Amino acid sequence: MTEMSSAAEQTPGTDGTPVVPAPEAVATAMPAPPEPATAAPAAPSSPPGDPRQQPRSIELLQGVEMSVTVELGRTRLLMRDLLGLRAGSVVELDRPAGSPVDILVNGTLLARGEVVVVDDELGVRITEIAGGADLEA
Repeated sequence: MTEMSSAAEQTPGTDGTPVVPAPEAVATAMPAPPEPATAAPAAPSSPPGDPRQQPRSIELLQGVEMSVTVELGRTRLLMRDLLGLRAGSVVELDRPAGSPVDILVNGTLLARGEVVVVDDELGVRITEIAGGADLEA
C-alpha cells in the first residue's frame, strides 16, 4: 500500500493535486480474511461400554508382551536356611492355605484368584479385579 500512496503523490491530477486511489482499489489489494473453521460433524452416539468407543491406542497394545506372575505368598529366609532346602522341604508362607493368590502384571497387582487344576495343569480362576488402593500389597 505504501507503493500506491507514493505513486499517487508523484502523479498529479489535472488540477495539480495528487491523485488518491479509491478505497475499493486499496481493499482489493488486501488479503481476504480467513474463513471461520467449521466443527466436524459429531459422531453418532453409541451406548456406554460399546467397544467402538474404546480409544484406538488400546488396539496398538494388543501385541505387547507382559510378565504375569501369580504369587501364593511370601517369606523371608536366612541364607543358611535357603541353602538347607532339599526336595520335599516345606517353606511356610505368610498366607493361610486356601487364601486368594495375587495376579501381578509387570509387578503391579491386577487381580486376585484361586488356584485350580485343569487337565493335570495348574491355572488360576480370577475372582476379583483390583480396583482400588485397598488391594495393593
